[in-house]
Amino acid sequence: MAVVDTLLPEPDAAPRRIAVLGATGSIGGSTLDLVARNPGLFELEALTAHRSVAALAEQALRLRPRFVALADPDGYAELKSALDGSGIEVAAGEEAVVEAASRPSDFVMSGIVGAAGLPPTLAAVRRGATVGLANKETLVCAGELMTAEVGRCGATLLPVDSEHNAIFQVLDSEEPAAVDRLILTASGGPFRTRTLEEMRAATPAEAVAHPNWSMGAKISVDSATMMNKGLELIEAHHLFGFDETRIDILVHPQSVIHSLVAYVDGSVLAQLGQPDMRTPIAYALAWPKRMAAPVDKLDLAQVATLTFEAPDAVRFPALRLAREALRQGGSAPAVLNAANEVAVAAFLAGRIGFLAIAEAVERSLERCSWIPIEGLQALFALDREARRCAEEIVEELAARG
Repeated sequence: MAVVDTLLPEPDAAPRRIAVLGATGSIGGSTLDLVARNPGLFELEALTAHRSVAALAEQALRLRPRFVALADPDGYAELKSALDGSGIEVAAGEEAVVEAASRPSDFVMSGIVGAAGLPPTLAAVRRGATVGLANKETLVCAGELMTAEVGRCGATLLPVDSEHNAIFQVLDSEEPAAVDRLILTASGGPFRTRTLEEMRAATPAEAVAHPNWSMGAKISVDSATMMNKGLELIEAHHLFGFDETRIDILVHPQSVIHSLVAYVDGSVLAQLGQPDMRTPIAYALAWPKRMAAPVDKLDLAQVATLTFEAPDAVRFPALRLAREALRQGGSAPAVLNAANEVAVAAFLAGRIGFLAIAEAVERSLERCSWIPIEGLQALFALDREARRCAEEIVEELAARG
């Protein structure tokens, strides 16, 4: 039996140069935690943030990247002042974030939430980089465009979402005919056992209180609606090339089994671990080897019980909407994503109720035209139109109360 090398390159090897897009978010923070714990193995080329000036400045002064970029240009002067004399190059604006992804790094962590992560991720792909993809919206909105560019430019996509990373670890990609189906697990979120009436009255604070994972507000709400699992289903289709009829969703409240692959001979392979994003991030950072991660070791005797259930399609209609959008193809998944982002923001702002999120998405899919996506500019125009349409629907739902 061959011995598997579980270490990164030897200390005398060149450090892996990385860029982290969305450095101040949960994925970015976990990535930088691993970087800081492994001095000499990595060096930072670039960090970006949306508008968190103080957090980005602290990271930059502590970890010394060559370049930092803030998406919101209003924060440029403050960031520039905070890093004055450090020798770190500072820029701001959406183009600056794309520049961060375009710089000469070996590995780019794509951790920007939402469709805003598409242009910089595409820039990294087009220079043939290895990209750790934690931005599921990139493939949801532009899956065919992105995968075509990956092939054309010789880039590598490594899934970082825990579910897709789990599948990546146990999928025999050289024998796809041996695979029967992919099974994405879902915690069920904070409202797994709530009634529809209880969900109707749910507050943003309740929706972001995920029982297992520590995540940002938008992703936490997506977990509560189970839209995150719908988006992950679309992402899995593009990452692994399986039709949606061969991708199942299974609710697993303990979040110990992160996903499974069922084979035609009856074998089912699963990847297990603690619900800590540093595990899949470490797998992507060190790939094709492995590195140590500071996560609690999984003690199955202590866990004792693993339970499973089918998702409730009535209380969580987002799963149906995602499947319908994927089957429709063209711009439908982009409309789904844009409308969801608008509706989630409206819910977090207190403008609409929790159940109105899925209703706004469904109405947007009905009202917006579904067209083929022939290029990035067409996609951006469609995204703007879908957001405008969704905002109108949100206003209608808000007025209804």
